[in-house]
Amino acid sequence: MPKTTTPEIRSDAALGHTAAEVLTRPELEALQLERLRWTVRHAYENVPLYRRKFHEVDVTPDDIRTLADVRRLPFTSKDDLRETYPFGMFAVPMTQVRRIHASSGTTGRPTVVGYTEADLDRWADCVARSLRAAGIAPGMKVHNAYGYGLFTGGLGAHGGIEKLGATVIPMSGGQTARQVQLIRDFEPDAILCTPSYLLTIADAMADAGIDPTTTSLKVAVLGAEPWTNEMRAEIQRRLNIDAVDIYGLSEVMGPGVASESVLTKDGPHVWEDHFLPETIDSRTGEPMPDGELGELVFTSLTKEAFPVIRYRTRDLTRLLPGTAYPAMRRIEKITGRNDDMIILRGVNLFPTQIEELVMGIETLTPHFILELSRAGRMDVMTVRIERHPDLDRETCEAAAAVLAQRIKVHIGTSVDVRVEEPGTLPRSEGKYKRVYDNR
Repeated sequence: MPKTTTPEIRSDAALGHTAAEVLTRPELEALQLERLRWTVRHAYENVPLYRRKFHEVDVTPDDIRTLADVRRLPFTSKDDLRETYPFGMFAVPMTQVRRIHASSGTTGRPTVVGYTEADLDRWADCVARSLRAAGIAPGMKVHNAYGYGLFTGGLGAHGGIEKLGATVIPMSGGQTARQVQLIRDFEPDAILCTPSYLLTIADAMADAGIDPTTTSLKVAVLGAEPWTNEMRAEIQRRLNIDAVDIYGLSEVMGPGVASESVLTKDGPHVWEDHFLPETIDSRTGEPMPDGELGELVFTSLTKEAFPVIRYRTRDLTRLLPGTAYPAMRRIEKITGRNDDMIILRGVNLFPTQIEELVMGIETLTPHFILELSRAGRMDVMTVRIERHPDLDRETCEAAAAVLAQRIKVHIGTSVDVRVEEPGTLPRSEGKYKRVYDNR
């Protein structure tokens, strides 16, 4: 029977809305160490997989005396979560679990996560803090177009909107025409969804004869997929709003692990009183210094039902000094994952590199996909991109040729660029699928 001793952790509401956000760095690190030591012992005593993994590296909870000692602990991967499917990673009895979420499981067993009542409260605190950072205030109306259900986005964001004291419009994803109608009729101040889906909504508005810049929306809090600053500029131009990045993943909590400030838009600040970030060399597992590109790793500091120790996210980023929240480090805007990398004839590239180049050519639309195929022994990539509806095909073909040349110069590989008719490529209602590998 798992032990159920819980940490003495007060919520943001108990501390005052901004108390954790104004800690000095030494105060924050002292709090992190206290919570890290609790988390390690909690995981060791209550999760058999962690007890085994700790023994394999000859570490016990008593060995954690400084924050640097986190590097002595073993990594956790998605494979560990699948090995213990469904509830083997839970550190409390099921009678204390108030909610379960899970991934789609499209590449194998889904990863399953659980939350106690206190976990849900802290999650809502983190999302509310993220929304405040984005400029959303109590009393505002928030259109929530993240998917509800087992995906953490919809319900995770929902709880934070309510905790903030704003009004949630729980639309969920899909039904794009209805999204447009409710934005017109309910006049929300903010919208939460994936960045690619917001562009789909903007297209639907234009198709319906609505100027996307004339809605009530003032800010969009966007996440759940990598996106570039070039896409941010396109969204802000198309809808005349502020577009702010929110970061999270279900294995660590869900949305609200980190978030940008609308004042700086310089990468999400990690809420380090709840999550301890590291970056590592993906190949060796060795730690990377702050400022260097590496794979992002998280250790939870306050989770009861589902503590995670050094979880490898596969997201590539840099840890940077805080700005809007000086004690909290930022992560550079994530535009790729090490398992999203495409190797094309010996050249490593990420879909977001193509997106950045597409957004730099005004006569191209942001609607494109990448198709990988094989001609004999040679890998081939085709960029299929929609023609701009206001431009003739000849103009768009010329822009496509410019794109192919820029890909060759900036990325170092040749690709085919094919212009498609408007509306013919798939549209996103959630996470956008950019790459279709037919090799």
